Amino acid sequence: MKKIVVALLTIILSAGTVSAADVIELPASQGKVSFPHKKHQQMLKDCKKCHEKGPGKIKELGKEWAHKTCTGCHSEGFNGKKGPTACKDCHKK
Repeated sequence: MKKIVVALLTIILSAGTVSAADVIELPASQGKVSFPHKKHQQMLKDCKKCHEKGPGKIKELGKEWAHKTCTGCHSEGFNGKKGPTACKDCHKK
């Protein structure tokens, strides 16, 4: 019985990953931000880096959260590869 519960939870939690959008368009006052969600999933393989409270929309998502979380992670880099940090790299008019 325990194995069945674990298997069901695994399926439920991974369902969000399977159905997540490839690219998410985020409105922003300085121009929209196209967020390549699938690319981040494939590269990071750890949803909790952004989704600390589990799968689904990020309630805290906004300018302050994005600048702290995204820019912070992009500055640190991942596997020797850093992400864009200049405003124009993410914000498109």
